[in-house]
Amino acid sequence: MTSPAPTAVSSSATQPILSLDGVTRRFGETTAVDAVSLEVPAGEFLTLLGPSGCGKTTTLRMIAGFEHPTAGRIVLGGREVTALPPQKRDVGMVFQNYALFPHLDVWENVAFGLKSRGDRKDVVGPRVERALGLVELAGYGKRKVQELSGGQQQRVALARALAPEPPLLLLDEPLSNLDAALRERTRDELRALLKSLGMTAIFVTHDQEEAFALSDRIAVMELGRLQQVGSPEELYGSPANAFVASFLGRANFLDSTLDSVDGDRAVCRLPGGAAWTAALSADAPRAAPGAPLRVMVRPEGLELAGTDAAGALPGRVLDRRYAGSATFYRVALDGGPEVLIHGRPHEASAGDTVRVALHPRAEPVAYPVEAR
Repeated sequence: MTSPAPTAVSSSATQPILSLDGVTRRFGETTAVDAVSLEVPAGEFLTLLGPSGCGKTTTLRMIAGFEHPTAGRIVLGGREVTALPPQKRDVGMVFQNYALFPHLDVWENVAFGLKSRGDRKDVVGPRVERALGLVELAGYGKRKVQELSGGQQQRVALARALAPEPPLLLLDEPLSNLDAALRERTRDELRALLKSLGMTAIFVTHDQEEAFALSDRIAVMELGRLQQVGSPEELYGSPANAFVASFLGRANFLDSTLDSVDGDRAVCRLPGGAAWTAALSADAPRAAPGAPLRVMVRPEGLELAGTDAAGALPGRVLDRRYAGSATFYRVALDGGPEVLIHGRPHEASAGDTVRVALHPRAEPVAYPVEAR
């Protein structure tokens, strides 16, 4: 997809384009979404990320109007839309299965939403052609959707959502049916297109790599609740709790006891006596010395060290995995867990006895033991 000329989008420094206020959805005794509050400013690409069943798609469907909250309010563009049907909300939506009409050609599929809301013919035509041009399908109007590849069908679905020029675009895992290479290319093109249009988008996925590649901010959900909202860098570097740490990227967890606290930093004593300094997580209580904590450190925060390295932990290399730009070593610590280390090629081989130390630029985080 090429990048078209930007379209002006009105925005307010004080008023978000979308606000969720304590939005809850229950199905009988099951709470699918639990008191979610969230604000989305104009022009932002926000991703709802979490495992299957965490409530992210239900949240998206409530924003679209396909589900109605059991409690809470939804405000879009300054007006409450909580009880309004989808056609009265002025949002665009791209579904996981694209939801194209097989009996209509490409042009009629893209025009469907415009015609449904009663736009005049002299408005429908230019908007359909513009939307097809945006997704590089100009000239495809008379094609049957069954004749198109999966990637082309995905673009038709996107064009249909863009044609009404909605202030908010909702995307429910629209790339999941594409093969890996096409999915990566399409997500880069999608972000470039929406940024060039200045469009606000909310994207649902369970794929953290996809979320990192697309998002200005990510809202991580588990069991219907928001766990943390922030930029990809914030969530990866300073996860609020152990769930976010383990769901976003690879994470090593080591048991420790609290040695001392200085502000939001803690000295954690590991088995064997090594002391590592870590940031206390937001959910970690300010406990007394001796309290149990779990220290989380990313694979790139560990290194294979020499015998004289301070605070190093002895272990044995279980295997080495070469992954192109990175080499990962899986090491069983003596009397402790297995850890994954991002190291240099050929630093060690399976079976080698090694010592594991914190990288000088490592940023470990300490979590309460109950956050499992």
